[in-house]
Amino acid sequence: MLDLTPHDSLPEELLQFRDSIRRFVDRELIPLEHAVGANGMLPPEQAEALRQRARQAGFWLMDIPEEFGGQGLPLLALAVFWEEVGRSTVASWVRDHGIFGPMVGPILLGLNPEQRARYLDPVLDGSKRSCFAQTEPDAGSDPSMMRTRAVRTEAGWRLNGVKRYITRAAAADFAIVMAVTDPDKGARGGISCFLVDLDAPGVTLAGSEKTLMGDAPSELSFEDVLVPFGNLVGEEGRGFALAQGYINYGRVRQGAHACGAAERCLALTAEYAHQRKTFGQALAERQGVQWMIADAFTELYCTRLLVYDAARKTDAGVDARMETFMIKTFGVEAGWRIIDQCMQLHGGMGLTEDTPIERFWRDLRSYRITEGPTEVLRTTLARQILKHYA
Repeated sequence: MLDLTPHDSLPEELLQFRDSIRRFVDRELIPLEHAVGANGMLPPEQAEALRQRARQAGFWLMDIPEEFGGQGLPLLALAVFWEEVGRSTVASWVRDHGIFGPMVGPILLGLNPEQRARYLDPVLDGSKRSCFAQTEPDAGSDPSMMRTRAVRTEAGWRLNGVKRYITRAAAADFAIVMAVTDPDKGARGGISCFLVDLDAPGVTLAGSEKTLMGDAPSELSFEDVLVPFGNLVGEEGRGFALAQGYINYGRVRQGAHACGAAERCLALTAEYAHQRKTFGQALAERQGVQWMIADAFTELYCTRLLVYDAARKTDAGVDARMETFMIKTFGVEAGWRIIDQCMQLHGGMGLTEDTPIERFWRDLRSYRITEGPTEVLRTTLARQILKHYA
């Protein structure tokens, strides 16, 4: 393997950890890629067998604190883990495979003891599943346009509104819902977070919408849904901050996945470039191809630096929102661009399912929209830069 890790960027124990998860991915995940269906999922029996092997290998609940039975890895170690897992299409983050444990996220980990018993513990033991509901028909990347309202009553919070493109909603038992509780305070002080049981009266799950990634997000409608006072997460009006923490975490994960997917495609392309001859010359001997590969390698190296830097700062308690913006505006776009070039260099084969490139291409294309579209984050990043140098 060509080691892209910057010198001294990872301690020895993390390098050893990286090598161990890489071996697991090479041995257990990549050989199963041919079994992944059109929906991007393994057959249930193969998925369950793979979960058991992940448990036995010690790769279970990596992002869950030790107090809840997990590994409690810091974000930098998780970035290394996600990157290696991202080298295979078997466990793409776009779909909830649960190969390495249920998807939880920082919001559920911050619940109070009573909420943990009712929601977090069942998620961890596999008896419940959750989804995150923020996006609306008229409020995607702009939370100030959110229309879902939660009004305090004597009996609890009265919830009304519609959430759209909610991943995993069809299989979820409850949703983490963002709703306006004080319209006068705007997004940063007027949005709150709630745990909403999806079997509650007034909750409707609309038809799913198929996407190019193979998943099928759904629409959730809330009509006079009564949410108990005890289902408010954190403080009233602090929902935007909770959501940002969830999304910033997701951006680091996307960046790490982009690195793993791009590296795998780049390795496949380098091998193919030596084998494929056109007009009597191997692709690897053509300067145009060499320059494409050199540029791709450089972008991959820079993206990894961004991911590690954001993760390391987050672990140290430093606000790394700007760094996560750059992961999206540079790193995720670079990852998709690398894979797109790898597809181009494979020619017609790159469009087929004979290689994992086309599935990586579809997954990474979604990253340019989810967890904040790159155009919106570029604007936010530019405003901060202009403010700083004004």
